[in-house]
Amino acid sequence: MGFEQKNSSKKVIGAKQTLKAITNDKVSKVFIAKDAEEHVTQKIREICNIKSIDIVFIDTMEELGTMCGIDVGAATAAELKE
Repeated sequence: MGFEQKNSSKKVIGAKQTLKAITNDKVSKVFIAKDAEEHVTQKIREICNIKSIDIVFIDTMEELGTMCGIDVGAATAAELKE
């Protein structure tokens, strides 16, 4: 379950962009790497819980980056509402 199954879906990558999209109510689903640092993901997880946004945990930052089509790791990413 991820971006690779929906190549046409719009997304944001990275903690700052994900947080911004969440606060603007533009997110349908959030992806968080399990090995991302707690201080990077904590606020995102808290807001997702408050707003009832689904969170999908991915094993590694490298795997999440690959899912997003980038060559580096990503702590978080989000699928945007259509």
